[in-house]
Amino acid sequence: MNKKDIIICRCEDVTLEDIHQCLEQGYTTFEEIKRILRIGMGPCQGQTCSILVQREIAKFLGKKVEDVKTHKTRPLTTGVVLEDIAGAKDE
Repeated sequence: MNKKDIIICRCEDVTLEDIHQCLEQGYTTFEEIKRILRIGMGPCQGQTCSILVQREIAKFLGKKVEDVKTHKTRPLTTGVVLEDIAGAKDE
């Protein structure tokens, strides 16, 4: 099977080849790869792909998976209607 055909992050449509290209370019932390490929930023917030990315980083660096830091999880944000803000009173 081709690396282009293996999807690692379904939310952001990132392939194994994409991960390997980042690693070969010198991006070797989850946070760096996350910023470039948006892994862990989709609706599942990395619930599916984070361990897969960790495993690829560990293999590339010759480390144990446990020694590779995962990404920082941040809460999802939603839009706010400006009218709601403008109409709010100090409480």
